[in-house]
Amino acid sequence: MTFDNILYAVQGSMALITINRADKHNAISLATLEDLKNAASLAANDEAVRVITFTGAGDRAFASGSDLSEVLHRDLRKALEPIVQGLADQLERTPKPTIAAINGICMGGGLEVALGCDLRIASPNARFATPEGKLGIIPGGGATARLPRIVGRGWGMEMLLMGEPIDAERALQIGLITRIVEQDALLGEARRMADHLASFAPFVPRTMKAMVNFGMEASLAGALMFEKYAQGALVQTDDKVEGITAFLEKRPPDFKGK
Repeated sequence: MTFDNILYAVQGSMALITINRADKHNAISLATLEDLKNAASLAANDEAVRVITFTGAGDRAFASGSDLSEVLHRDLRKALEPIVQGLADQLERTPKPTIAAINGICMGGGLEVALGCDLRIASPNARFATPEGKLGIIPGGGATARLPRIVGRGWGMEMLLMGEPIDAERALQIGLITRIVEQDALLGEARRMADHLASFAPFVPRTMKAMVNFGMEASLAGALMFEKYAQGALVQTDDKVEGITAFLEKRPPDFKGK
């Protein structure tokens, strides 16, 4: 599969998907979005890939937002399509863990792509915002739903209503990202995280992801019940026996995904 607007590479257990429109601050056009969806599907179906990481080309932007030259002429019918929402939903449904390695500007539709990822890390020069209100519109890629769930109602309202950028330190404080990593070490950290996740029994990260996503939408009682059934399934796997045996024998486990 070939792509015009992104770069795709598999590095060990990690698929790296790079938005490759640095001359436009990696703005996400409809064609770019289609490439991202196809690349995410390619990685999801590759058995060698255990983690999917997204980043932006260059050191100035992860993604500056949706391509405004296209949004300018967007009508109601097109706006009702699951455009960026569709990619973010796809990333949430993908069983494999996803990482956004954010290197610079991460705003509008770019932020909404990052919000669809499970883990977000950033370089010190990262900046985050939902500036759509200044353009006479509101976010349409999921920010009004996902952002408050991640950072809480207060900061969600602050970012959505005010539209002002926040820096990496503030993003770390409010839980929008979980790590700040120097620019030249950002992708190395993503690979280290991917290798760490790949060392687990294959059922573990995907089950953990499903539990959190379901639990955030369910009642506490429903989430706890689902957790017990999931735990009940995992305790019957060969990998559970191998994991505990290896721990007791003080050796690395050899997980088989069974």
